[in-house]
Amino acid sequence: MALRSAVYIVGAKRTAFGTFGGTLKSHSATDLSVISSIAALQHAKISGDKVDSVIVGNVCQSSTDAAYLARHVGLKSGTRIDTPALTINRLCGSGFQSVINGVHEIVLGEAKVVLAGGTENMSQAPYAVRDVRWGTKLGSDPKLEDTLWSALTDSYSNTPMAITAENLGSKYGITREQCDEFALLSQKRWDAANQAGRFKDEIVGIPIKSKKGVVNFEIDEHPKPQTTLEGLAKLPPVFKKDGMVTAGGASGISDGAASLVIASEQAVKEYHLTPLVRIVSYAVFGVEPGLMGIGPAPAIRLALERAGRTLKDMDLVEVNEAFAAQFLAVEKELGLDRNKTNVSGGAIALGHPLAASGARILAHLTHQIVNGFAKQAVGSACIGGGQGIAVVLEKA
Repeated sequence: MALRSAVYIVGAKRTAFGTFGGTLKSHSATDLSVISSIAALQHAKISGDKVDSVIVGNVCQSSTDAAYLARHVGLKSGTRIDTPALTINRLCGSGFQSVINGVHEIVLGEAKVVLAGGTENMSQAPYAVRDVRWGTKLGSDPKLEDTLWSALTDSYSNTPMAITAENLGSKYGITREQCDEFALLSQKRWDAANQAGRFKDEIVGIPIKSKKGVVNFEIDEHPKPQTTLEGLAKLPPVFKKDGMVTAGGASGISDGAASLVIASEQAVKEYHLTPLVRIVSYAVFGVEPGLMGIGPAPAIRLALERAGRTLKDMDLVEVNEAFAAQFLAVEKELGLDRNKTNVSGGAIALGHPLAASGARILAHLTHQIVNGFAKQAVGSACIGGGQGIAVVLEKA
């Protein structure tokens, strides 16, 4: 069923996403979330002292203050000392989950206004040396572990995330050529949307010092609009001989943050807020770990069932593009209409800063609805380990 109490998104902003080792590499995940959170509060026209709860998703825990992340984000964004904060991790679904957790608190009457979002600096993921704290034996050769690379393999199923996409490609009869064609489409759609100013309202610029002075970082850094089908075809498969997953058909390792302010109907009236969209329903669904990328399909079905809607009712659909083969499997399973799915490009172009992506998708859909491109929409993502998550929105 749909939510019994009205809960609205009243503010939504994100940073532009930086590429791996790029412009944002020195900005911690906490710093990035503070920037998007302050901007979201300003967008909502509400001061931080009116926020009753702060919930921020973060996966890599790469900042030195990661243990305190949500609390530091709240305090640096102007929330009260007595406002509680929670850092959450549902992997690639964390940005969505932060909003779902906020909905829980509002529906339960524990909060009227929640600052939610997701943030990631994958560039700062550290190397680790395991088991040296208690000393090493003579002649031992401790090895550095790339914690980011380790995190991209599910140790339960002993499956790298890219292999789950290969598994889906095989199951759904997807070809390398189809993956390349979709990867190109993601790049071209992002380029067209960027040229048309479709991201302008959702992005907050970040002043960056450079040799030429201070520049405003406000355009996603990972997209490669110059990409060609011929260039993609030349890229070698990375994980499997004659496989489908290449660097061009995978989501980009990236840095960035997105934040949303959600509010109850009581808060909207009390603080004179402007509802942008209503959160209609949500769903989280478990799937086979080795086929984790199919997760958005059952999650979307369940979220729509709870909302009393169908895919045909949705004007826009977003499926986070972990891999081209993964998206194409979800598209095939659901029978998605590509004319209204990921119409502004997706993570293959934009990049996928893990916990930030779900919040980025919700922020993007919010602005698209506000700007008249849709009345109803659903956003979704697959989740490493075998889950999917989806949230349904409608015009307020």
